[in-house]
Amino acid sequence: MTDAAAAVDRVFREEAGRAVAALIRITGDFDLAEEAVQEAFETALHVWPTRGIPENPGAWITTTAKNRAIDRLRRDRIGRERTDDAARLAALEALGDDVQDIPDDRLRLLFTCCHPALATDAQVALTLRTVGGLSTREIARAFLVPEPTLGQRLTRAKRKIREAAIPYRIPPREVLPERLDGVLAVLYLVFNEGYAATVGELLRAELCDEAIRLTRLVDRLIPGEPEVAGLLALMLLQHARRSARTDAVGDLVLLEDQDRSRWDQAMLDEGLGVLDGEDRHRQGAYLLQARIAACHARAPRPEDTDWPTIARLYGELAELGPSPVVELNRAVAIAMADGPDAGLRQLEPLAADLDRYHLFHSARADLLRRAARPREAADAYRRALDLTTNDAERRFLERRLHELARDA
Repeated sequence: MTDAAAAVDRVFREEAGRAVAALIRITGDFDLAEEAVQEAFETALHVWPTRGIPENPGAWITTTAKNRAIDRLRRDRIGRERTDDAARLAALEALGDDVQDIPDDRLRLLFTCCHPALATDAQVALTLRTVGGLSTREIARAFLVPEPTLGQRLTRAKRKIREAAIPYRIPPREVLPERLDGVLAVLYLVFNEGYAATVGELLRAELCDEAIRLTRLVDRLIPGEPEVAGLLALMLLQHARRSARTDAVGDLVLLEDQDRSRWDQAMLDEGLGVLDGEDRHRQGAYLLQARIAACHARAPRPEDTDWPTIARLYGELAELGPSPVVELNRAVAIAMADGPDAGLRQLEPLAADLDRYHLFHSARADLLRRAARPREAADAYRRALDLTTNDAERRFLERRLHELARDA
């Protein structure tokens, strides 16, 4: 890749969302804004290799996109007079050529994309498309849906925003906490899909990277929100282990077996630093999960892990929002602190709620294996294998079953 092409790729990731957000604020038209920005980057690919990379690439892109939008509106008005186009055109022309003072509208755009009137899958797709700058093809590939299906999902979401007159704004302060929860939930969902993909291989690192980048944006634009800091710390601490979570052929490596020298120490330090900057007495779902991740990050060896503290933190998390999955994780922590039989007793009440959840059966299988109950463990591993759709997890479960058969 040439220097100019690499610069275009980098600026696209860093600035596309900002340029799109600025044009949407002015025109109120998602499609016009996206198409104008896309044309600006196509122009950059042709112009920058010969004329050189501009001193301020982001400003160049925004100015070029603004001019492309003006051209489009002027063409559309030929032979007909449209009041809405005239208003958009006047607003764009009023910007002039100096875009240095254009406010950063990405936070408004993020809240618009995550409006509760939209379905969750539409919120995720629209956030990645407009704020994150991912292509329709990239998002469709990441979530393993056909590109036309994803395109239709995006089209419906934009239509819903237009027809429902969803406001393009940061919510009023009195409703900000409940709306911020929705934004963080979408970012958490994006990260989790990258951290443990539903189908295919285990990791989709680009989704984790994008979720972290967008969470940094929220943290920067709404400073001082503890749950934003908690989510950012959680993502950093989890993603820091990415290189050790699979082996050379992409097979799953459990936390207790990971080579901790392969963890990204700089990312761990950043995550711990974010967490240490928060009030230890505050409680929030993301803060508590980040504190659990920090217990793992601070343990130089698996046997040094503070499992009693982890079990306590999961208990506090369950008090905030009761959930069978949280109780499952608490049961595993109790098993690591007090032995597999103690964990198995905690798992028993969860069987009905989590019967279709493959991680329940794989966790139960592991505790049965540790408790020297191989026949029951094999049955549980087979149940987990029936339910999982992730290739790396399937191979791991198959290895466990093979080991049990070999040792029988």
